[in-house]
Amino acid sequence: MWGTPLVILLVGGGLFFLIYSRFIPYRYFFHSINILRGKYDDPNDPGDISHFEALASALAATVGLGNISGVAVAIAIGGPGAVFWMWISAIVGMATKFFTCTLSIMYRGKDTEGNIQGGTMYMIMEGLGKKWKPLAVLFAVAGLFGPLPIFQANQVTQIVRDFVLIPKGLLESTPGFVAWIASITPSWMIQNIDGMTAQESSIIFASNLASGLVILAIVSLVIFGGIKRIGKVASKMVPAMVVIYVACVLVIIGINIDMLGSTFALIFTDAFTANSAMGGALGALIVTGVRRAAFSNEAGIGTATLAHGAAKTKEPIREGLVAMMGPFIDTLVVCTMTALAILVTGVWTSGDDNGITLTASAFEAALGPYGVYLLIFCVLIFGFSSLFTYSYYSTKCLGFLIGADKQKYFNFFYAAAIIFGSVATIQAVLNFTDGMFALMAIPTMTVALLLSPKVMAAAKDYFGRMEKKEIL
Repeated sequence: MWGTPLVILLVGGGLFFLIYSRFIPYRYFFHSINILRGKYDDPNDPGDISHFEALASALAATVGLGNISGVAVAIAIGGPGAVFWMWISAIVGMATKFFTCTLSIMYRGKDTEGNIQGGTMYMIMEGLGKKWKPLAVLFAVAGLFGPLPIFQANQVTQIVRDFVLIPKGLLESTPGFVAWIASITPSWMIQNIDGMTAQESSIIFASNLASGLVILAIVSLVIFGGIKRIGKVASKMVPAMVVIYVACVLVIIGINIDMLGSTFALIFTDAFTANSAMGGALGALIVTGVRRAAFSNEAGIGTATLAHGAAKTKEPIREGLVAMMGPFIDTLVVCTMTALAILVTGVWTSGDDNGITLTASAFEAALGPYGVYLLIFCVLIFGFSSLFTYSYYSTKCLGFLIGADKQKYFNFFYAAAIIFGSVATIQAVLNFTDGMFALMAIPTMTVALLLSPKVMAAAKDYFGRMEKKEIL
């Protein structure tokens, strides 16, 4: 599904938006900061959360483990050149986010309980008409399963198991628990790991399951409170987690400052040769970079329209300007930090293709044993922030499909998915998630391209009023 046509749709569509908008996302970058600061907030505007809470909620999903392990996976598969194509995807993704999230406010609809809702499915129904409903249903079905917490649960479990539970011997010290887990678990569920005995495989499974249960307990405290609670939690977590993570990576870069210049040179040269990991297969390298960037910043995928569509505002352009900062913060800042940590330390040449483990190796190589614990702390914050917001995305899609009165029950299925993600393999998790994200991109980019003239008309009106000082 992530072949050339989808890459052309996302990158080509983003380039179209960038040129068609006359570079609005960049020309009004500082205006978007003023919007985020609350300069134009009106508590009486329709919606559920502020501009800042909307961006924080969207970033809580995008600035997550995709930035830590997703980038590592891209480098492991595609080499340093994949980072360059992630940057390109992010640059054009800012324009895509501007268009899609402007539309998420412009064409808000109402659910079966009469509440105002935003998102790609409502953009399609309100903007294109009921004859396009199959496209809206496609998005909602993919949006129901794509944001499931399986990737986040899998990677949180992975790092806790590999760098805390097993090295400290905590699982071997509880043989009774492991034996009990093995006795009640069907044999087909316990993964047979090469080079391990049945008992050792049971230990791995037991640790994954235990971690999954802990994750489930913590996530349940937030997700059952709905978007307002999620927004408040996210608005406090996101700024702190970005600052802490970037600070850690800056220390790693400082320690390996002599490698920084050659690292950037390698990224640019490998981007057009793919020699490091793709054997010269440039097309496959581009697909790898775009796919991982799309999973990270979700520009063109449509999940962000669900969060930004809940913002309190009567001005669609304002929310588009706020949303465009997502790919900038997510990919151009946070993903770049991860990539540099992996590349300047040289751990990317180890051959390890498990994302979170590769990033942990970079932290350990530069900062010693304590580096792993710093990363674990960041992973927990990043992982849980994504887990909170993704639940809202899925429940909103279910509400569109079968009624808002039934969407609350999805949280129980979402909770079960945490357990599944904790015990599944990373390959299975990535394949499933990537497939659903690919399906979501088709309706989102289609409606955005078809309704782009409406966005430009609204932009002309909004910025015209700004010039006349009608917007203060």
